[in-house]
Amino acid sequence: MTDLAQRLTSIERRMDHANTRPKDAATLLILDRGQAGEPRVLMGRRHERHRFMPGKFVFPGGRIDPSDSRIKPSNDYDPAVMAKMMHALKGPKTEARARALAVAAIRETYEEAGVFVGDKTGENWRAPADFTAFSERGIRIDLAPVRLIARAITPPRRPRRFDTRFLAVWADQICDQLPEGTGPTGELEDLHWLSLEDTKALDMPTITLTVIEELQHRLLTDEELDPATPIPFYQWRANRFVRELI
Repeated sequence: MTDLAQRLTSIERRMDHANTRPKDAATLLILDRGQAGEPRVLMGRRHERHRFMPGKFVFPGGRIDPSDSRIKPSNDYDPAVMAKMMHALKGPKTEARARALAVAAIRETYEEAGVFVGDKTGENWRAPADFTAFSERGIRIDLAPVRLIARAITPPRRPRRFDTRFLAVWADQICDQLPEGTGPTGELEDLHWLSLEDTKALDMPTITLTVIEELQHRLLTDEELDPATPIPFYQWRANRFVRELI
């Protein structure tokens, strides 16, 4: 093999690895018990200009940024939630990395939906640039109410792959909101509170619908989302999606 062929082969292998390795990400389901007792969830539609899932309805969320690992929350996860978040971490196997997943989801919820989830202590704190809006409003990141309800890894050979944790908090954790009802990035439009059943009429990714159905089933016997309840983990094995509990 010539030197050029060897270099090209090496580049192809690196590109294939980069394209197939899933990125750590998290999304946040904010649940409102509603007056009728049927929980509602906040969802928005991705702008049509996005290359990834344009026009799809999703929960706010995204991948981890470097600053997310540097945030010190006012309260940590419930120990049972921490154990689930630490399960089979693909990146650095540290509690700081596990915390960064929820921090990323909370940050993205502000950026995409203009909704602040946290603990309004009233104290300003030294925050990275991505969290200046939280510090200015005296809001600290609080992980104690966060629950993990599902996890899914995008199948191989997709242009973008994510190892996504689907997290949930109740709406009483909303401590502030931008008046215009959208986030500064403008990534999500048509934000709505919808019953879990009504969300099924939306154009959304298959895994999003699957998680909604999982949540509906869980709430039948676990109305408070007990942190010790096992959660589904979807991943690709032997050319098919496998569901296991963690």
